[in-house]
Amino acid sequence: MSVTTPSGEAYTTNASGQNHGFALTSLTFLFFIWGFITCLNDILIPHLKNVFDLSYTQASLIQFCFFGAYFLVSLPAGLLVRRAGYQRGIVIGLLIAASGCVLFYPAASTQTYSLFLGALFVLAAGITILQVAANPYVTALGRAETASSRLSMTQAFNSLGTTIAPWFGGLMIMGAVTAAAGTAEHKLQEAQAVQIPYLMLAAALLVLAVVFAKLNLPTVSEHHVDEKVNADPGSAWQYSHLVLGALGIFVYVGGEVSIGSYLVNFMGEPHIAGMPEAQAAAYLSYYWGGAMVGRFIGAAVMQKISAGKVLAFNAVAAALLVVVAIVGSGQLAMWSLLAVGLFNSIMFPTIFSLAVTGLGRFTSNGSGVLCAAIVGGALVPVLQAVLADTIGLQLSFIVPVFCYVYICYYGLVGSKIKQPQI
Repeated sequence: MSVTTPSGEAYTTNASGQNHGFALTSLTFLFFIWGFITCLNDILIPHLKNVFDLSYTQASLIQFCFFGAYFLVSLPAGLLVRRAGYQRGIVIGLLIAASGCVLFYPAASTQTYSLFLGALFVLAAGITILQVAANPYVTALGRAETASSRLSMTQAFNSLGTTIAPWFGGLMIMGAVTAAAGTAEHKLQEAQAVQIPYLMLAAALLVLAVVFAKLNLPTVSEHHVDEKVNADPGSAWQYSHLVLGALGIFVYVGGEVSIGSYLVNFMGEPHIAGMPEAQAAAYLSYYWGGAMVGRFIGAAVMQKISAGKVLAFNAVAAALLVVVAIVGSGQLAMWSLLAVGLFNSIMFPTIFSLAVTGLGRFTSNGSGVLCAAIVGGALVPVLQAVLADTIGLQLSFIVPVFCYVYICYYGLVGSKIKQPQI
């Protein structure tokens, strides 16, 4: 059986006759697990901030190291996926991510912040390879017109992971400490509380690696381009909608991660909700759960309305909600910021699918460029952390507002495809 990829190339199933449904079902497990792992950073930030008595800027290094890996690893990952194929790239990514999870054990035992940061970098390097391989794979498994809808649907399971993770982290990490606060035993228990959860994640990733190594998934023929074609001039960078889309990914991930990173501390502010960290961590599920619900809704809406218009609408709504959180207080401010997750929902998959549309043989390289732009999750939270340490946490949320303004522009203008000049 053959169909057409977004680049117009032939797509064929393998001899065993596996279909799109089976391949997409397999990939949803990946979206779930990396969403789960990424969201645990929102628990690690306030947790390790207490363990090591960090400022907001110092604690922001957690996201800096995690998302910094996307910048350093994404382009090499694109080359890896181009040579090895999507399926083998997924297996390699899972094995590297599992190694990063295992490193949390010695980091906690020695109570070494730098080792925690190193473990996060290795873990993120594996997830980067998964992102580079899985996102374009999903867009290729079906019609180009419904690529945004299809990627939004699979990303909804990524959001299921991010919805469950705060509850899991609050229970297994923040709720695991029994010693009196401020004592040496309390600090040790806080540090070691991450060991069992991350060993569990390592085991799950290894099982997935074995499963994907054994699966007989469809092959996208873009990987089998002859050397003569590869010698043709041109590059992914000549597509303006890709370059502008990369900036869209940068500011989107930066804005989303900034909000998620500081929500627990925001809800702990006396004039907002005054919640203890363990209780506030549970409320993070509303933020990420909104993204999950929104992706299911968005997948249906974008069957009827153009992806660019839906993206712009959501960006405006998210910006207005953050403004309310900045100028408001109490429950209004808290729930306004939590509600942003609903409108974040379709942004990443929509920007991604709009940006890779029409790239042809440059699709895997374009995917690497877009995943490199996820470095916004490393840099934007640091910018907000510096502002939080200087002008206050609540006012620092002006940073995500500017991010959403650009996303609105990309949805309406920047995502339009222009013929590259070679």
